[in-house]
Amino acid sequence: MNFPPVLLLAAISGVLAIVSAPWALGQPWLNYVFKPATTLLLMLWAWPRGAGHPMQPWIRRALVCSLAGDVALMWPVSGFLPGLGSFMLAHLAYIVAFTRGGHRVWWWPALAFNAVAAAAVLGWLWPSIPADLQPPVLVYVVALSCMAALAAGRWQALRQDAAQAAQVSGARLAACGGLLFMLSDSLIAINKFAGPVPMDSLWVLVTYWVAQACFVSALPAPAATITRSRPWHFAS
Repeated sequence: MNFPPVLLLAAISGVLAIVSAPWALGQPWLNYVFKPATTLLLMLWAWPRGAGHPMQPWIRRALVCSLAGDVALMWPVSGFLPGLGSFMLAHLAYIVAFTRGGHRVWWWPALAFNAVAAAAVLGWLWPSIPADLQPPVLVYVVALSCMAALAAGRWQALRQDAAQAAQVSGARLAACGGLLFMLSDSLIAINKFAGPVPMDSLWVLVTYWVAQACFVSALPAPAATITRSRPWHFAS
């Protein structure tokens, strides 16, 4: 596969963050260094993409909020609410991004699917969530599921617009990213409220960073660096 160097660095940094866990190397300092570093490298890859595209400023804002959430959640007790708030702002920024461009992105099958999936996980975990956390968690889940549904709706809308054929591949990746983000956050919630998930950092962080990369891929690559690649490659 033909990844740009910054994505290879992000992958290496992500592996070092993942193996910081007790089930692997058990070196917490690796997490403190390489977890934010991985998101920063994804931001570095994202920053030159999509010049003039209406989604660009909102995806940038979402990544900045995500970085703040990453840092907060490195302290899972005291940082949980700040992290939740940071990622809520990230989802709101992605919601705005996916509604740019004048397309009708409210696609009812995606809304229904995400609502049912979110309600199922939330209903299962609800008795285990402390009462003071239930309202913010509920609001967060609504924002998350709406974001994922709108990403899918944008893909569906672009598929039906022949003039936007060049953006369909990126929109499809963003739709996959929405589902992966829901999966990642579901695993975090299960791990926190229902019991430990085996090798949780592996599943949570891989799905999270791949989701972010999928969202960034919805932005066109800089013209000077576009190369021939298969549709599922992340362009440089």
